[in-house]
Amino acid sequence: MAENKVKAKTTKKVAEPKTEKPKAVAKKAAPKVEAVVEKKAVAPKAAAPKKVAKAPVKAKKVPSGATITVKQVASSAGRFKNQIQTLKGLGLNKVNKVVVVEDTQSIRGMVNTVKHLVQIIQN
Repeated sequence: MAENKVKAKTTKKVAEPKTEKPKAVAKKAAPKVEAVVEKKAVAPKAAAPKKVAKAPVKAKKVPSGATITVKQVASSAGRFKNQIQTLKGLGLNKVNKVVVVEDTQSIRGMVNTVKHLVQIIQN
């Protein structure tokens, strides 16, 4: 019995031969094709174009009905994107700028969104 135990301990497993994985083949770059530059025939210069009358400058909208005056008292730097867009929608983009806007529910909502950045001067 002792011999069986010794044989069992001394038998070694035979290492299996390692199979090599195929290496990825590097793709070759396509040969460069030289671009052929063709010169276009130069047309004679045309007469200077006639000046077109500029469109008239649009007049600012005059609010009808009740209005409120809103003043920006704090900078929009570092604020959320929706707050910056709300200030632009109100016509404010710099500190101490004052605008007169219609007193509507939508404007009141916009002012409420940025109430920490603006001040209502008039009702």
